[in-house]
Amino acid sequence: MNLFFREEGEGFPIVIVHGLYGSSDNWLTVGKKLSTNYKVYMIDQRNHGRSPNSEEHSYEAMKNDLAEFFDQQKIEKAILMGHSMGGKTAMCFAADYPERIEKLIVVDIAPKDYFLLNDESQYYLHNNILRAMLELDFGKIDSRKQVEDFLNERIDSTQIVQFLLKNVHRNKENQLYEWRLNVPVLYDNLDEIIKGVNAHWFDDRLPINNYPVLFIKGANSNYILPEDYASIRRIYPEAEIVQIPDAGHWLHAEQPQLFMETIWRFIRIPSL
Repeated sequence: MNLFFREEGEGFPIVIVHGLYGSSDNWLTVGKKLSTNYKVYMIDQRNHGRSPNSEEHSYEAMKNDLAEFFDQQKIEKAILMGHSMGGKTAMCFAADYPERIEKLIVVDIAPKDYFLLNDESQYYLHNNILRAMLELDFGKIDSRKQVEDFLNERIDSTQIVQFLLKNVHRNKENQLYEWRLNVPVLYDNLDEIIKGVNAHWFDDRLPINNYPVLFIKGANSNYILPEDYASIRRIYPEAEIVQIPDAGHWLHAEQPQLFMETIWRFIRIPSL
């Protein structure tokens, strides 16, 4: 699959992989800052942004997409950073292609099955979000404000609604608004997104010491909990885990300065 991507700067490559409902656009600010010292690639994963749609949406498929991207861009080795679903894609790729990883940065996601949280599982949150997106009839929509109002009635988070609105665009052929996401496929594959690349997936790959690993969590986010630290270090014994205060799941947008300071420190280039 030929993934859409953006690139900034020159030097040793950094590849950034966005999360569910995200795109390369969400990481442009981070990419531009890193591009002062690096060649930064920001991809759109399949079924997201401007990359092709597919009936398959699994971590195995996204890992293979990333391997193909590395080959197409002639990237022998890179620093790989992934957020949320993209963090699981990055962990999956790094585990199977350790020789292509200089350093791994995992942003606010753990290698675990999120169904284990039961009623607090991210499954119910995302199931509700995707059902709302599926129910939206763009044939009756004349403005982005109508989309916003519709979502606000069904999703109890203005922050999530504002994030989803970044995926609304107008089709040039029929002039109708539409999602820049393959919503039906994401809904059908939500189980895999939530539970894939979990602790058991790593059982025949332990321990992983081939490359330095940094986990960054938002203090107000429940995607990485203190009880997950032991599981992370079972897989990555030398992993560094850093918590960003006063930040939730989108910590790179909520605490950009602290986030960048953490990244610079890990990749050993002083902040400019």
